[in-house]
Amino acid sequence: MSTTMKEQLTAEMKACMKAKNKERLTVVRSLLAAIKQVEIDNQVDVDDAGVLAILDKAMKQRRDSHQQFVDADRPDLAEQEAYEMSVIQDFMPQPLSEAEIVALIEEAMASSGASSMQDMGKVMGLLKPKMQGRADMGEVSKLIKAKLAG
Repeated sequence: MSTTMKEQLTAEMKACMKAKNKERLTVVRSLLAAIKQVEIDNQVDVDDAGVLAILDKAMKQRRDSHQQFVDADRPDLAEQEAYEMSVIQDFMPQPLSEAEIVALIEEAMASSGASSMQDMGKVMGLLKPKMQGRADMGEVSKLIKAKLAG
């Protein structure tokens, strides 16, 4: 039986504690805390898809913060955000290539019969479960808009 993403994070936390890797431990603990918060708020046991959504959200937050710190000329804080993104990326699935993203978009557009901008929601609804954590959904959205407009 394969381990769940939550079990992988817990095992990583223990490994970081043994190795006295405080920086990585802090990031892993924050991810586990975010998962626990969702479990408590929604009174559910988060599965791998839920964990992936939480990690994806954390990655997006770090990406936004990193950009703000770069714009504010704060390399020390930008570097910390970049480190945290690299730790989160260790637990994310392999990212999709641009060719794979385009193929999935075309497949979703064909299966939903999308032909105009009004169909954007249908296409995104089909793609989100397949691409969660494997592609930047903001970029995917831009590609879909370009295909529907063109």
